Amino acid sequence: MTLVMVLGVFIGAIMGLTGAGGGILAVPVLVLGLPWTLQEAAPVALLAVASGAAVGALDGFRHRLVRYRAGMLMAVCGWPMTRVGQDWARVTPQAYLLGAFALLMLVVAWRFFQQSQQTAAHGDDALRIAHIHTHSGRFIWTPLTALLLAGIGTLTGLLTGLLGVGGGFLIVPLMRRFTHLAIPGIVATSLFVISLVSGGGVVSALLAGGHLPMPESAGFMASMVAGMLLGRRVSRQLSPAHVQRGFALLLACVSVYLLTRALQA
Repeated sequence: MTLVMVLGVFIGAIMGLTGAGGGILAVPVLVLGLPWTLQEAAPVALLAVASGAAVGALDGFRHRLVRYRAGMLMAVCGWPMTRVGQDWARVTPQAYLLGAFALLMLVVAWRFFQQSQQTAAHGDDALRIAHIHTHSGRFIWTPLTALLLAGIGTLTGLLTGLLGVGGGFLIVPLMRRFTHLAIPGIVATSLFVISLVSGGGVVSALLAGGHLPMPESAGFMASMVAGMLLGRRVSRQLSPAHVQRGFALLLACVSVYLLTRALQA
């Protein structure tokens, strides 16, 4: 139980430092730290990620950063896809899931490293198709904007169900690339979506016969929320570029280890 809580604080702190990226580490840390399979760790990780993200989203609501209409659209599209991903996970061999997770983490690590090297935000270009109202800071809704956000939500839900990840590593870079929303709004909206989609993933897993070991789940969830609050406080004292590089290095190390395990299996 003590190990579970230590792991929870560790993941929550990273989630608070990176804004939304730490959730991808929840499943591999549980798999490596406890004698659980990926399928057993996924619901526990999703419950903890949903709780930690909800804390961050509430802070975003207080500062009027959450674009809740966009978030609800992404969540509504993501919810049913979590069940599809969970069905795929149940019929996929453990070695293949570990290998897919490891490769995904390598891609995310590379993206975080690239972001740490950027000294300025991207300028306006044709790919940034979702525009923001100058005065209100809200999305200007067009069919293309709705289709873009729905697509992000659908892909997030699928990966949430398949691998038990929160999805912030996907939502944040996609919204940075294809929308004009500022970074604080992107992170706050991402946390809102993560809390809803991950929570829906937990419900889907339980309805499909999944099991949540309550002492471990409650301890991991509470410690992750505490770690997230700590991480958000510490993040104000650190350089974003240094945080991103450190997180990228950590992801790369864990992914290499997972890939080794997958090849051995």
